[in-house]
Amino acid sequence: MTRMVNCVVLSIEAPGLERVPYPGDLGQRIFENVSEDGWKQWIERQTMIINENGLSTVDPASLLLIEQHMMGFLFKEGDLGQQPAGFKPPGAKK
Repeated sequence: MTRMVNCVVLSIEAPGLERVPYPGDLGQRIFENVSEDGWKQWIERQTMIINENGLSTVDPASLLLIEQHMMGFLFKEGDLGQQPAGFKPPGAKK
């Protein structure tokens, strides 16, 4: 049986993640409150944030910034988590 969660990203009850996706207490919080689809949306946003800001996942400062964006995107906490200013998805009109 699929585990259901009240997803904070989608604002609906949806199938939950199969495992904790991130280390520590934050990972447990994500597991309990974010659906599979909500997490997929975060992964897409994370990729955009990394690319648009030229971040490196081996740089501790970049990882801190990515985590701050994650908190903003998933839980609406802090000032980050929105799309970068002026971002246009591939194929969008200029």
